[in-house]
Amino acid sequence: MKAVIMAGGKGTRLRPLTVHTPKPMVPLLNRPCMEYTIHLLKRHGITDIAVTLQYLPDAIRSYFGDGSRFGVSLTYFEESTPLGTAGSVKNCADFLDDRFLVISGDTLTDIDLTEAVRFHERNGALATLILTRVETPLEFGVVMTDESGRITRFLEKPSWAEVFSDTVNTGMYVFEPEVLSYIEEEREVDFSRELFPAFLDAGLPLFGHTAEGYWSDIGSLEVYRQAQADMLDGRVRVEIDAREIAPRIFLENHVRIDSSVRLEGPVYIGENVHLQTGVSVGAYSVLGSHSVISAGTSLGQSILWENAFVGQRAELTGATLGRNVSVGPCVLLGEGAVIGDHCRIGAKAVVKDGVKIWPHKEIGENANVHTSLIYGRSSRNTCSAATASKGWAMWRSRRSS
Repeated sequence: MKAVIMAGGKGTRLRPLTVHTPKPMVPLLNRPCMEYTIHLLKRHGITDIAVTLQYLPDAIRSYFGDGSRFGVSLTYFEESTPLGTAGSVKNCADFLDDRFLVISGDTLTDIDLTEAVRFHERNGALATLILTRVETPLEFGVVMTDESGRITRFLEKPSWAEVFSDTVNTGMYVFEPEVLSYIEEEREVDFSRELFPAFLDAGLPLFGHTAEGYWSDIGSLEVYRQAQADMLDGRVRVEIDAREIAPRIFLENHVRIDSSVRLEGPVYIGENVHLQTGVSVGAYSVLGSHSVISAGTSLGQSILWENAFVGQRAELTGATLGRNVSVGPCVLLGEGAVIGDHCRIGAKAVVKDGVKIWPHKEIGENANVHTSLIYGRSSRNTCSAATASKGWAMWRSRRSS
């Protein structure tokens, strides 16, 4: 059996993290999200895989190559123009000569794919949607089935007034190859909005398999952070490729830890990270490879991508940093602050809660940043030294109280 990984997503709601990174390459515990998808397919015996590409395709190709490093074979299909979910699978038609599975490269799940395929076969389905139950179904396609599992109704992204079920479409499907004959070539076609309603109207065998297990659509910054917390808590069955030196404290190779460093699990620390004297790494922090955390700095619930540098006595609380970010000494980054790739934050700067800074920005010393910075390549956003020092002192007082 073959599979198609849909990996063309832009991840608009994850910006600024996805300005230079396609959504399937966003790291979860220091590895691309799509890597966990490949491991899941391999665990269920599926190793011949097509990958659909559209946004920043070279980033995916260069990392995964032909798939041999991961024990699978990858064949890439790139779209010159967006083809939609169904159109992108149709673009792989020459590769798909038998029953196949479609899965997203930007979700995290441990759902039993083998059981879903068995359900599909038992029911003689043309198409089977893998479903899951969620508390808040507004962002997903809501699906209703009869006692046999046959789909009777569905609605894409309903309002609360329209919600008729807590069972939603995960974007994972088991298809017979005949499905491809219903999709027009070289046209943007969507499974949920066009193809599945047509199947339902035509009375074709369209089934829904409600699966147990973990599933998370990494669609927002909040969900992105929560997914990694869930991984650290062991709520999702994934392979964590690091040593567990103490309960829920994971270290990759060649981590250097100086004296008086405090680690409060669960935490994940990538390869060649250096924690200098007196650093405190709080629970649910994730440190990307080759990062340096300078003496006296405190991190809490913060996620750092690779090659981060954080200066002395900085304080990061619930912040997320992209690649190659430099944070100066005595900087304060607030809850939910997101710093894009290649940014530089000057000494004693304060970035307030929820502020997002797009890539390649430079924040001057003593700056007090309270609104997101999107346009332009450089924005000093520097207030007077007296005002900044006063704001910095007030922030420190509030954090310590």
